[in-house]
Amino acid sequence: MAARSFWSGYLKLSLVTCPVEMTPAVTQAERVRFHTLNQATGNRVVSQYVDSVSGKPVADDDQLRGYPVGEDDYVTLTDDEFSAVALETTRTIDIEHFVPRAEVGLVWRDRPHFLTPSEPVGEEAFSVIREAMVATRMVGLSKLVLYRRERPIMVEPRGKGMVVWTLRQADEVRDEAAAFGGIKPATPPKDAMQLALSVIKERTVEWSEDLLADRVQASLKKIIARKKKGRKVEAPKPKAEEETGKVIDLMAALRKSLEANKRKR
Repeated sequence: MAARSFWSGYLKLSLVTCPVEMTPAVTQAERVRFHTLNQATGNRVVSQYVDSVSGKPVADDDQLRGYPVGEDDYVTLTDDEFSAVALETTRTIDIEHFVPRAEVGLVWRDRPHFLTPSEPVGEEAFSVIREAMVATRMVGLSKLVLYRRERPIMVEPRGKGMVVWTLRQADEVRDEAAAFGGIKPATPPKDAMQLALSVIKERTVEWSEDLLADRVQASLKKIIARKKKGRKVEAPKPKAEEETGKVIDLMAALRKSLEANKRKR
């Protein structure tokens, strides 16, 4: 069943505008979810906000957001004060800039959403914007209020539609140079490279969503099904793991990997 749209508005490129709607591209509806229970009574356990000093519950109307400026010292903001930073980018995706698709690294991408025309009258304008990005290998950048805050977004053509990615803010992604700076540059030996390429070739398969199957979720569903029928579930014995450590002989390790792949195939 197709997901229902959770946002509708307009896609705008200069003077070209078309009505569009957005649906989440991902879902967790099929995941196994649990409630926390009181082991003694079997009743559900509920969570609530309590005063850190008195320990008493705090009603919703008495809760206030505060920014810490010192120990036990806060600057508080009311709902009206939050409204003072009202944002206008709630109903229009106004593409402000274009950048080459390859330059927006995966580390910047957050959540994907499918973008489609919401009315037949807008399909032609929608297709013009989409195909222009395909022809130039560009993606559009804009800002939009989603999930109660303004977020940078990227509009990317995909098939007959488009994908809107919420992007992480500039201060959310750490500098990769700080992480990779300690790695010394090196030129791998040619024979080692050839073996590594052979290992990759042996393990190359056609893309399928089955490669991303969640084995834990599948196992949990089997356990729940058995317990619903009153059957006993025993924990499996842990498998002996292969010893891992420093690679002393790189060539020997690569040859061993290649031989293991051939045996599996």
